[in-house]
Amino acid sequence: MKVSGFSKLSKTAKIEWLIDNHFGGYEKARETLINYWHSDEKLQQIHDEFIENTLTNFYVPFGIAPNFLINGKNYTVPMVIEESSVVAAAAKSANFWFDKGGFKATVKNTIKIGHVHFTWDGDRFDLLQKFIISINQKFYAETHSITANMQKRGGGIVSIDLLDKTHDIPNYYQLEVKFETCDSMGANFINSCLEKLAEVLKSEIDSSSLVPDQIEVVMCILSNYTPECLVRVDVSCPIEEMVEGTDITAQKFAERFTLAVQIAETQPYRAVTHNKGIMNGIDSVILATGNDFRAVEASAHAYASRNGKYSSLTHAQIEDGMFNFNIEVPLALGTVGGITGLHPMVKFSHQLMGNPSAEELMMITATVGLAQNFSALRSLTTTGIQQGHMKMHLLNILNQLEATEDEKKVIVRYFTKNTPHHAEVVDVFRRVRGGEVLK
Repeated sequence: MKVSGFSKLSKTAKIEWLIDNHFGGYEKARETLINYWHSDEKLQQIHDEFIENTLTNFYVPFGIAPNFLINGKNYTVPMVIEESSVVAAAAKSANFWFDKGGFKATVKNTIKIGHVHFTWDGDRFDLLQKFIISINQKFYAETHSITANMQKRGGGIVSIDLLDKTHDIPNYYQLEVKFETCDSMGANFINSCLEKLAEVLKSEIDSSSLVPDQIEVVMCILSNYTPECLVRVDVSCPIEEMVEGTDITAQKFAERFTLAVQIAETQPYRAVTHNKGIMNGIDSVILATGNDFRAVEASAHAYASRNGKYSSLTHAQIEDGMFNFNIEVPLALGTVGGITGLHPMVKFSHQLMGNPSAEELMMITATVGLAQNFSALRSLTTTGIQQGHMKMHLLNILNQLEATEDEKKVIVRYFTKNTPHHAEVVDVFRRVRGGEVLK
């Protein structure tokens, strides 16, 4: 049955409707929702007002990875993620590189882009181009009230250019606008500027020599593809320091690792999983710091395809006895605005890292992505990824089976030297629950 005016109901009324219509009045469902409310009513109200139709909170683990030495500064990095082995892998990689000089990070650029998308029926591009140039200063003047505060911080509109896209779609053009948004991610700022620019475009064309009804603004929107908002992170060390603790030599490990990266550079099926692992690390920091991981994901994957074929975001080389590993990734992040000043754990995350600037946060986040990839490839090229992953996943399986704390201790000890597969864990659990003493 369709429900009308749902968003106007109180939270209590929304829950009543949900329980009655989807859970048959089952009170346990109501308890589940209420159990995840914050005990502090003021904090709960803040969470309720982040989105529409809020009923409760959805918890995801908040962990930390210490020992991230980046440009000589030691960070403890917050990570929010539910996947079992990600935080452990990041921390292990940070520890590996700490005594080898740590990570070297550089922000290459921080430019973000937005577009006014419009159509024009005229057949002389030079005429349209001349018109846009003639009103260029008007664009800046009319957006000044929006950009004034950003300009005080060193940001604002960087450039406005007309792009001819008629080779893609008939009569289709763009005003491509580049922005510097300083420590803000800047989505609302960019979109407000673009809408004002569209107004100027429409009003100015009315009094121009161009026929007014030949132009139509389709939409104004920022692009989450930010190839000019780039950060690069590198690690390197002599090959002999690539000691893994397995039966392969440091030289063999470095060679096998480099080959694994080359496979991801050339094989899209591998590259997707390879980059997903990178984003495990990046997304976890983005979530912890109140940024938009969906936007960053979309941009990163588009960047991985920029040369016409989906490829690895990381690269590795062996040169003159040195192992080199790096990542270059677009990251449009902010440290002010959005929920950064509202969500208590987001504020805690920024404080944990010393309240970094947006550029510093870009470097930290990309570093965690590189570290995550290093750990994944280290496991894949030596012991295999399942040994570490399944050991971290073991507690999840035992919790699903509702094992007691004593049973968990016995079963975890049993799997200390064995890779725990799900079926085997279930079998061992049944034996322990049945009173069998494991040997």
